[in-house]
Amino acid sequence: MKQLRLSGLEALLVTPQSNFINVGERTNVAGSKKFLRLIKEGNYAEALDIARDQVEGGAQVLDVNMDDGLLDGKEAMVTFLNLIASEPDIARIPIMVDSSKWEILEAGLQVLQGKGIVNSISLKGGEEEFIRQAKLVKRYGAAVIVMAFDEAGQADNYKRRIEIVKRSYDILTQVVKFKEEDIIFDLNIFPVATGLDEHRRNALDFFEATAWVKQNYPATHVSGGVSNVSFSFRGNDSIREAMHAVFLYHGIKAGMEMGIVNPTLLTVYDEVPKDLLELIEDVMLDRNEEATEKLIQYAEQHKGGKKEKTENLAWRELPVQERITHALVNGIDKFVDEDAEAARNLVSKPLEVIEVFLMNGMNVVGDLFGSGKMFLPQVVKSARVMKKAVAYLQPYIEAEKDKSRPSAGKVLMATVKGDVHDIGKNIVSVVLACNNYEIVDLGIMVPAEKILERAIAEQADIIGLSGLITPSLDEMVHVAAEMERLNLNIPLMIGGATTSKVHTAVKIDAKYSELVVHVNDASRAVAVVSNILSKENGGDFKSNIKADNAHVREVFLKNVNQKEYLSLEQARANALQLEFTANNIVRPVQLGVQVIQEQDLGVLAENIDWSPFFRSWDLHGKFPDILEDEVVGKQAKELYADALSLLNKIITEKWFTAKAVFGLFPANTVGDDIEVYDEQGNTQQVFLTLRQQSKKAAKIPNIALSDFIAPKTSGTTDYVGCFCVTAGFGADEKAKAFADAHDDYNAIMVKALADRFAEAYAEFLHTEVRKKYWGYAIDETLGLEDIIKEQYKGIRPAPGYPACPDHLEKSTIWKLLSVKENIGVELTESLAMWPAASVSGYYFAHPDSKYFGLGRITEEQVDDYAKRRGISKESALQWLAPNLA
Repeated sequence: MKQLRLSGLEALLVTPQSNFINVGERTNVAGSKKFLRLIKEGNYAEALDIARDQVEGGAQVLDVNMDDGLLDGKEAMVTFLNLIASEPDIARIPIMVDSSKWEILEAGLQVLQGKGIVNSISLKGGEEEFIRQAKLVKRYGAAVIVMAFDEAGQADNYKRRIEIVKRSYDILTQVVKFKEEDIIFDLNIFPVATGLDEHRRNALDFFEATAWVKQNYPATHVSGGVSNVSFSFRGNDSIREAMHAVFLYHGIKAGMEMGIVNPTLLTVYDEVPKDLLELIEDVMLDRNEEATEKLIQYAEQHKGGKKEKTENLAWRELPVQERITHALVNGIDKFVDEDAEAARNLVSKPLEVIEVFLMNGMNVVGDLFGSGKMFLPQVVKSARVMKKAVAYLQPYIEAEKDKSRPSAGKVLMATVKGDVHDIGKNIVSVVLACNNYEIVDLGIMVPAEKILERAIAEQADIIGLSGLITPSLDEMVHVAAEMERLNLNIPLMIGGATTSKVHTAVKIDAKYSELVVHVNDASRAVAVVSNILSKENGGDFKSNIKADNAHVREVFLKNVNQKEYLSLEQARANALQLEFTANNIVRPVQLGVQVIQEQDLGVLAENIDWSPFFRSWDLHGKFPDILEDEVVGKQAKELYADALSLLNKIITEKWFTAKAVFGLFPANTVGDDIEVYDEQGNTQQVFLTLRQQSKKAAKIPNIALSDFIAPKTSGTTDYVGCFCVTAGFGADEKAKAFADAHDDYNAIMVKALADRFAEAYAEFLHTEVRKKYWGYAIDETLGLEDIIKEQYKGIRPAPGYPACPDHLEKSTIWKLLSVKENIGVELTESLAMWPAASVSGYYFAHPDSKYFGLGRITEEQVDDYAKRRGISKESALQWLAPNLA
């Protein structure tokens, strides 16, 4: 029988006896925060250590993915694979080149040694593109994962799976002459027990389709993402574990050989309780109409499947210091007043309770956090206990008029002018305060002059600047330049999602002769501040950071100068050429502007992508796998439970108000501009797009968003949409109420959940537009996981993001939709949205439209853009500086 043969330096033969193939996934920038950080910093040596750990841990195949908006994915993939090739202990196993972008897949294949796997190709883009990609995979000598996806969408029943498998198989074996043993079908695993009749056969259809594939094409292979099947039972791990075990038992029986499975979320099939086993098999095999209801009832009666925990209060018999330390480490605020009072009776001054008892406890917290034995959410809970204890003691301290609480140093924190995002800044402030640093928090949208005035008046030891949107980067540069002009010598810390070590070194450090250091996450803040203020090591730390920044700047400028760029005329001549026909242009069902004044939060909760929520708390991993992560799983579960509890209150008590405005309009492109018309054909607004200018490989186009809309010269009317959604009304008030009650943990949680609701609303509304208001994907049946993976037709790019970094486009959207008048969302002077938990962007429907990164552009395009926009070149440079070559 034909068998799949893979190889690195050593061969891997996939036989029926191989059982499951274990794929190491930590060399994936989407799944490992550490790996992403190392790749961004160019620290490939440590990144290779992660790959080595995966191999030593038993990985049979190594998955490598470089899909991140701030990375040059193609360059990173090639560099990393070349380095792997020089490490025999890693290179001995096969590589799975993983990307949603064909150019990255091909770049990886060009340098891959041995025989690896391409993840993935499909008929989504049509037969011509499928054949082209398959021929290239074959030429490069790799196996391939084929998604059960075609031009009509994702296969969601037995018939559609077989239809796509047949068509894919015939094309691959007859047209491409692809070896059948090198074909791996991903047959799409969907949730069961959702309560919808159309989902009853989701698992059974998969099993039957798998059996059909193995019977008709026995040399091919079947794969899928197993965790999807239990999605309806999120939060109930015991039920999910049992469902995975049952699904795998029947899947493997049917012929499934590969699957994305978290081994720690598995239980043995034979160990599933017999009553639960019967219920799950009834659901999986669709054995009766009451199966779903019965399983749900069982799950309700066995929440989490764990015994009820009784509160262990033995620690209450410990001495006062140990009780306080225990409460701080475990975030228990139930007895805080009682223990603070007990400690006050043991000291001569109430301030000593803080200086001795509380700080001793917080030192333990700091040590545990620094050693990786505590995580950020736990530290924030510790801060809550600390603040409540201090609040209890404050009247006694005031009575003695002793306000001289010593601190380790004073740090002034601010979100820069024009920016309203402060979750990260608030977390860093809490972490530093827990380590006895005095925090002066100026809040959001703080102009440079106010920052520097307060820093001087407060005699701040350090200034910390935060920001999320790209204009904030330039504002930070301005603050640094002002500090230099005023001859200040205060160290400067830089943080925020769009900031980076490279930008800090190249743009900010170059403007300020004193110390400038980038802090990429809260866990590093304490070490950085401690080093800066250290009398023994502060000088060496400063000189080392300065030298490192200079080195990063030198390498960056050298690399930029080595890259080749096309003239704007050449780039436009190499534009993406798409077909615009009646088959791919659909007139929206409903044209014009529409407003939704209040969206059901419960519906939005079902659309939440939880992975970014955990990242905001410095817990990195993909949901739901993170809940069983060996390192952070326990804390992730606790955080998730707290989030769900608060989420329920937000929904039932209507803490937030979610609103939306969107519009669908006739449109055509003129050059790189998109003219937006009313129904009479009059131009309402013009969207300006920017075009890639880096020199591409042969037949690779230089893309602009305008390429996805039919040119005016074609005589064909096309359509474009835009939107703004918010879930932020009410969030700030609730966060302030928690903060005023000394509960930073829930204050931060409220804002983090508001952000999740806003992103969920953006995804939900886009789905509604595709299926209902525009109607170009009426039959779409994607699950949440597929939507998160952007497997839908069309795109919704947003101003400020890689495809369209021009924030000024928000002003055009605001005018076209009357956003402020319709739903109250405003733009700051730096074009940040207020409330912060808001999302805006465009809608493109062409089936070949795709997300991409603009990359760097030349000054020639900046000149052209300034003329089209009707602004000065200086202003254009200010907005586009991060993308200037």
